[in-house]
Order: sequence, then structure tokens, then C-alpha cells
Amino acid sequence: MHILITNDDGIHSEGIRALTKAALSRGHRVTITAPSGQCSANSQHITLTKPLLVHSVPWDGAQAYAVEGTPCDCVRLAPCLTDTPYDFCISGINRGENAGSAVYYSGTVAAARDAVMLYIPAIAVSIMPGADDEMRAHLAQLAVKVAEHFQNTPLPRFTLINLNAPALPPAQLKPLVVCPLSQAYYLDSYEKRVSPLGQTYFWLAADDTSGVPMEKPEPGSDYHFLQEGHVTCTFLGGIGDCNGQFASKMQDLMK
Repeated sequence: MHILITNDDGIHSEGIRALTKAALSRGHRVTITAPSGQCSANSQHITLTKPLLVHSVPWDGAQAYAVEGTPCDCVRLAPCLTDTPYDFCISGINRGENAGSAVYYSGTVAAARDAVMLYIPAIAVSIMPGADDEMRAHLAQLAVKVAEHFQNTPLPRFTLINLNAPALPPAQLKPLVVCPLSQAYYLDSYEKRVSPLGQTYFWLAADDTSGVPMEKPEPGSDYHFLQEGHVTCTFLGGIGDCNGQFASKMQDLMK
């Protein structure tokens, strides 16, 4: 396959390197288009009022481009950077899970969504905070296998695969489950501060280790299973119960 790899953490992130290494190790051609810097929580943002600068980045075994734009810009530009169509897009591996309501803010998920809008099958891949190289490598191999498994399976228009994993050693991971998004929402707040010049400003309150506090997830939802140690898969978009429709095919992969 010709695989497009992107993300929202920037082209030099550990997650994008893990995905690229996994895809190359399985014999695929890889083109990388990713933001030149951190672009988390950009959602479906595209650049309209300024030019998009693109820089070639040296990369063993792959063509790589850093884009001075958003994750969605990277995907939309990707067909202009090659003369060969893409067979699949893998977006990630994101630092931090993209489960529940996070999928509406995530640049990683948005990039995958833009790919399916362009008729490129896509998967968004994320891992909870605290992951190491071994955990990312294991998830990257799984993500590429999922892409191979679904390469010739038509998904409903605008439907993407959303894969999340706990930050656990591979031997401690519980089986993958296909499940719905949690409806638990954030319980964050803003700290009011005053600058040395007397100007009032606000800063989003979050903890570096636990992140933004959230409501308790519902049993059977993606956040619930992640907290229990499972890898989770949710089919986002489309019409009808995509999770039910494709659950058996995903389970076939895990046998």
C-alpha cells in the first residue's frame, strides 16, 4: 500500500516515527505530511488567508514534508506532493487518548476525517499519557495491521476508524474492544491571572500528569474500557451503527 502518515503533534514526534517504522517494516510505501510544530486541538481547522509553506524533511525510506499549517492542511495538500494515489491514511500516534468528546477537538482525528472526505480510508491512532517506545511500537504495528485488514473493505462515506490504547506494556494490555464514544465531558476551568503590566488574562487549568478532569465515563464506553486496560476501537461518522456493522471484521483481525 501507499500509506499517508500525518498527525497533530508535529513531524518530529515519537508517534509519527513509530508509525512510519512499522509501515516500512511491513513493506509499504510511506509519504509523511505533518505540521512543522505542535497543532493539538485544531479540530477541522484549515488555512484560508495565508500561503502554506512546505519543507522537505530527510527521512530514511520515506518521503517526508513539514507543513506550516494545520493537520487538515497536511492531508489536503498530500495529493499535491505525490504522483501516486494513497491507499490509506494513518494519523497519529497522538500523545494522549482521543476518546469520547476529545474526538471533536482532536487535530489527529480531524486529519483522518479529512482523509475520508477525500476518499482515502483512514485510521486515527492515539495512546494515553506516559507511553514509552515499546508501547508506541506495539500500537503502531497494530494500526498498520488494521489498515491492511480494512484496505479493501468499503466503509460508509465520512467513516473513519478511531483506535486508542492505554499506556501499558504490551503484555499487560487487555483485548481490543469495539465500543461507542463516551459522552463524559470535561470538568476543566480557567485560572484568572494578572500580568506584571496589570493586564488580566486566563489560563486553562490542567495537570501535566492527569490532564483535564472529566465526568465519570459510562460503562461500556471507550473511556471506560481504556481505564480498564483495553485497546479500544470506534468507527466514527457514517450512517447507522458502524460499530456493530464492523465489529466482527475487527475481531477477525484479533484472532
